[in-house]
Amino acid sequence: MPGGLVALLDDVAALAKLAAASVDDVGLAAGRASAKAAGVVVDDTAVTPRYVHGLAAQRELPIIGRIARGSLINKVLVILPVALLLSQFLPWLLTPILMLGGLYLSYEGAEKIWEKLAHHEAPAAPAAAVGPDHEATVVRGAVRTDFILSAEIMVIALDEVASEPLVSRAVILLVVALGITALVYGVVALIVKMDDFGLRLAERESAGARRVGRGLVAGMPKVLALLSTVGIVAMLWVGGHILLVGLEELGVPWPYDVVHTAEEAVREATGAVGGVLAWLTNTLGSALLGAVAGAVLVAAMTAVRRLRGGRGGQPAH
Repeated sequence: MPGGLVALLDDVAALAKLAAASVDDVGLAAGRASAKAAGVVVDDTAVTPRYVHGLAAQRELPIIGRIARGSLINKVLVILPVALLLSQFLPWLLTPILMLGGLYLSYEGAEKIWEKLAHHEAPAAPAAAVGPDHEATVVRGAVRTDFILSAEIMVIALDEVASEPLVSRAVILLVVALGITALVYGVVALIVKMDDFGLRLAERESAGARRVGRGLVAGMPKVLALLSTVGIVAMLWVGGHILLVGLEELGVPWPYDVVHTAEEAVREATGAVGGVLAWLTNTLGSALLGAVAGAVLVAAMTAVRRLRGGRGGQPAH
């Protein structure tokens, strides 16, 4: 009997170790998958703060909470099941879907650059000026935009763990969905409340606190502008890299080969900092491809809009 108990305890210990190893594997795989989607996460974080621009301070966090809830519903109840079904029954579709997402990201990045260069940026209309009922419209618009970005995040993550068993894939994607949503909207909440925190510091008696507070208030527009720029670069980089890898998988390897050859040449020629410079070379090559692909799409869409405007008898803007 004691021998049987010892054997049972050994089995329990072995199962516990196996379970712990599985948890570690899921955590590592989720981290790896999340890292692959980092560029889209940056863009998601950069895009969202503009949706609460102009709102009363007390409404900012509730609306961010509603957008975050919509984002989580997008990822867990819609995108995750569809992605799992595709990976299980139509895995060959993942690369074309990823490439469509890459084209979309490249288009968005190139379009934002064109808007800045041509001074066509539409002024942001404060939601408060439209009334409280407009909050629902703001949330719906943000959740629609988030759906596209979330789909790209989840498909990129799925592609990274496509070789895992179905249950592991489901758990990993759930971890990615929860973790990235918490990260993105936690950072967004910090960003949009930073100026309020600065105002409170500026009212303190301490001269040092007042200086920090005034610095935060003055610096937040610059931080948001920097985030917007980083988001554009991230879209071109991620979109271009997805296209590079996808073209190679679809039998068009030369763009990837060109970038990879340049990356290896830089690595060999630059010694101790070769790894960093090689990564920058790969990133630049990916961003250039994304910019070219995006520019072609922007030109095509602009031509289509002008053609439609001409046919409708209205001038195209």
